[in-house]
Amino acid sequence: MAGGPSTGRVVHLARPNRPVLVIDSLDELVGPEHGVVELPQRLMWSPNRRFDLDDPDLLLWMYENVLREAIRRDELRRWINGRVLARVWSRLNLPRPVRQAWEARHARLRSAA
Repeated sequence: MAGGPSTGRVVHLARPNRPVLVIDSLDELVGPEHGVVELPQRLMWSPNRRFDLDDPDLLLWMYENVLREAIRRDELRRWINGRVLARVWSRLNLPRPVRQAWEARHARLRSAA
């Protein structure tokens, strides 16, 4: 974590030199809850970028990738669903800074952890 001296805010890094992107409200996250989706290559570098959201393991894997790789709010809004995120939060395998950044902004996720 790095702090911005002028802002006094803690910056959580998804990877070196890249801050974690966190949406302001979980209600903004209106991504799909069911069905098969295909992530763009920017979010998933594997040749197989299709995820059946009705398969719990694939849903977790997709969410983990999007939460780590998203650099634009519209990516979070398109692929993540706020209700689903709150439901699966404790089962997601996320880097510590990603988890900390989201939980710092959203009390609902802290209580779900």
